[in-house]
Amino acid sequence: QVQLVESGGGLVQPGGSLRLSCVASGTISSIKAMDWYRQAPGKQRELVAATTTGSSPAYAASVKGRFTISRDNAKNTLYLQMNSLKPEDTAVYYCNALVYTVAPDNWGEYWGQGTQVTVSS
Repeated sequence: QVQLVESGGGLVQPGGSLRLSCVASGTISSIKAMDWYRQAPGKQRELVAATTTGSSPAYAASVKGRFTISRDNAKNTLYLQMNSLKPEDTAVYYCNALVYTVAPDNWGEYWGQGTQVTVSS
């Protein structure tokens, strides 16, 4: 089994910054992809930023130039640096990962529990 634990959310003023972290643990053999999603009240969950092994990061148009996704493979940790935050960035942010586990040996998709980000003055 794999667990994803996010941290770093909170309340920040417009124009401010936050850094989210997501640590993956468990019977991990390799991680193919780790992504950040978000879900605002009354809206569908949307992909914010994605990182896939061997590919360049990808971003939603609404966050491009303001958010940066990065990964520390040695620590199985995903980050999201969020700058110039806007009220419309307010949402619960979720970590998602495509992981190959051992015992059983197979691919699985996993989600974290989410961390709240609120941008408000």
